[in-house]
Amino acid sequence: MSKALFCPSCRNIVLATGEDFPFCSDRCRRIDLGKWASGDYKISSPIQDPDLLEELARSQKHNRQNDDDVN
Repeated sequence: MSKALFCPSCRNIVLATGEDFPFCSDRCRRIDLGKWASGDYKISSPIQDPDLLEELARSQKHNRQNDDDVN
């Protein structure tokens, strides 16, 4: 038995066996892609890796020093 879900774009019911699953149509699939491409959707989570945090801090410090040198 197929499970019915909702299209993330238009909220119409979609069957898990549908050709465009999880969307109800190619149009809704393209609308969703456009939202990702334009930045409407974001995946945001805190950085957990200590090495990445240290690298980011160094980069920000370097950028601030360059800004001060220009001004």
